[in-house]
Amino acid sequence: MSENKKITEIPIGPYHPLQEEPEFFRLKIDGEKVVGIEIEIGYNHRGIEKLSESKSFDQATFLVERICGICSTSHPFAYVNAVEDLAAIRIPERAKYIRTVVGEIERIHSHLLWLGLAGHFIGYNTVWMWCWKYREPLLELCERVFGNRNHYAMMKIGGVRRDISDDQGDLIRKDMGDLVPKLDMLYNAIQDDPVIKARLRIAGTLTKKDARAYCVVGPTARASGIEIDVRKDDPYAAYGLVDWNVVVREEGDVYAKTMVRIDEMKESVKIINQCVDRLKEVKGEIETEIKEIPEGEGIGRHEAPRGEVFHYVRSRGGSVPYRHKVRAPSFMNVFSNEVAVVGGTIPDAALTLAAVDPCYCCTERMQAVDTDSKVYTSRDLIRMCQEKTYELHRKMKGGK
Repeated sequence: MSENKKITEIPIGPYHPLQEEPEFFRLKIDGEKVVGIEIEIGYNHRGIEKLSESKSFDQATFLVERICGICSTSHPFAYVNAVEDLAAIRIPERAKYIRTVVGEIERIHSHLLWLGLAGHFIGYNTVWMWCWKYREPLLELCERVFGNRNHYAMMKIGGVRRDISDDQGDLIRKDMGDLVPKLDMLYNAIQDDPVIKARLRIAGTLTKKDARAYCVVGPTARASGIEIDVRKDDPYAAYGLVDWNVVVREEGDVYAKTMVRIDEMKESVKIINQCVDRLKEVKGEIETEIKEIPEGEGIGRHEAPRGEVFHYVRSRGGSVPYRHKVRAPSFMNVFSNEVAVVGGTIPDAALTLAAVDPCYCCTERMQAVDTDSKVYTSRDLIRMCQEKTYELHRKMKGGK
């Protein structure tokens, strides 16, 4: 109970059955109404950026692929874009189409995973089972074409590691054709069900003004009426070579976030089909030979399923990155819950927190302990720990 006797605090996390990763939310409740929330992250630091500085430029591609399991090609996509920007590398046209196919298939299976979990959270387990059933053929497709269900290792500085044959292209097109009526069915099921529609429309509204204030990205921004998408705003790979539309809705609630993702999957199918058709016409190399990475710095962006992934890479002319900085979309989206959750009820809170499709292992990269403006390094903490051990040992020996 807080100082205000009417306000109750409900902790969610850092370990909670609803959350797949450790994070902490302190809900402040007045009756059934959420009047405030405190968000704490930082439980899952893995030191990816520092590890990158000890890997070669090529090895770092595999390292950043492990930042996220579901959208595992998003970080290497942004990373290779950054290194290619640094070294002024132009990739072959065929590689552009292959990269785009990989990125869009991943977007579809990531959105289906989110949609299934959203159905589960509100008690519609049939939607959950449908989505995961329809997602499974996509994962099998990834394994057959790219070599693995996740962590495809397709991205490479200068191009891609493996080609897509005409037969594989036909297989991709067939699976996309099979998927479209299923997406239409999900769209109609959610749009026509009055219970689902009413349930999602009363939860987690993020206004356009608040979305801009929190600098949200991806479907979270587009569901609040902000038309931003790296693929359209700063085209890369083959996104400027094919026809597609940015999906935007104005409502800003969980329903809008749901429908944006479904419509985006349909746009992804359009993009994939055009790329596969172009691959039958555009022949040639799939990579540019890279002899060395010069001194300099570069940035790379990719529109991941959750929004813009940003990588900064600096080189001193050696074989490893001198500095590597990563900003994931969840880092921008999670804190918008400070306003989206407030005003709703306790049952709405879990749904709203999940509506931004948060990924905390992507988000958490650095830690520091700050006490009275002094920052302790890891070496300081080890020294202090050892000194306490020695002090305890002296006391046990009678102060000697």
